[in-house]
This record gives sequence, structure tokens and C-alpha cells, in this order.
Amino acid sequence: MATATTPIPRRAVLADLLPAATTRLGAQARDLALVAGGAALTGVAAQLSVNVPGSPVPVTGQTFAALLVGTALGARRGIASLVLYLLAGLAGMPWFAEGTSGWTMPSLGYVLGFVLAAGLTGELARRGADRSPVNTAVTMVLGSLAIYAVGVPYLALSLHVPLARAAELGLYPYLVGDALKAVLAAGALPLVWKLAAKR
Repeated sequence: MATATTPIPRRAVLADLLPAATTRLGAQARDLALVAGGAALTGVAAQLSVNVPGSPVPVTGQTFAALLVGTALGARRGIASLVLYLLAGLAGMPWFAEGTSGWTMPSLGYVLGFVLAAGLTGELARRGADRSPVNTAVTMVLGSLAIYAVGVPYLALSLHVPLARAAELGLYPYLVGDALKAVLAAGALPLVWKLAAKR
């Protein structure tokens, strides 16, 4: 736990500010709880969805949740959390967008991209990229690009359309929302770090 006299390590992520476990078993249980909590947060956020006319990809809160999970937990736990989210959804847990599950939906590529994005944002956060507004915004943008890098080609293959058409359906309509999410994160995450440094 950081104090006024002990600076927060540069390679810490937000989850590391939680009280440390006193035993190895306790540390493992803590990590499992963080991983499960991140998956659950993403699943709940996925239910906040709005359909986009003409597109099979709804606007949801799960993208923002996945980016925050990666940033807050770090790459290792973030990846584990989004893999858990993915596997549980594939196994039938109805917590993909709009309460769906399984592997037949055309937007599954975005869920696969969440894993990549969590690893990327988590690693950047380990390097301190979530401690200033500009760096946090860049981290969120890069994480979003990682999601699109998987999601859009998957959408093209799933719908049997050219990549340019998939971008029209699953990329361009979402850019303004992604920019707003980046701005929101850029305000919130550095503020949390500032508050933690004063404790």
C-alpha cells in the first residue's frame, strides 16, 4: 500500500494498490478474484448495448470495460480475465452483447480482440502509461485499434464481404464513441493515481 512517504512503483498497476496478501495462497486467491471480477465487469458492461442500424455490431460498454480491465489489472491478469470472459461465453454463458453466447455471431472477432487489447493496455500500464491524461488517451486508442485489428477482419470473413465493407459496418460508426471513451479514461485513471499517491 502506497503512503505519502513511499512513492508508488512505476511498474505498478491500479490493482497493485489493493492490500497485499500475506500468504502465497492468499495472493493466488486475490488474483483469481481480480480475474473473475474483470470478466464479470465485462459481461455486465456488454448488456449496455445499442443497435446500430445496418450493422450486426452493437455499441456496448464491453469494449470500454475490457480496456479498463487490462489497464487496471496488468497484462497477465487482464489477459486471463478476458480469456475467462471469452471461454465462458463460448461455453454458453449469456454475457456477450445483448445476452448472447456461443461462437456463431459475426461480432465474435471483437471479443477475441479484447484479449489482445487487455494484454497491450496492461503492458502499457505497467510502464506508467495510465498516469497522465495524454498517455492514458493514447493507451485507450491503441487498445481500441487492437480490438478492431481482430474484429474487422473476422467480421469480413463471417459476413463474406470485402474488408472495406466490414470497416463500414464495424469500424467507422464507432470511432466517435471510442474517442469519448478515451477522453473519459484520460480523465479518470490519472485522477485515481493522484488520489492514491496522496494516501
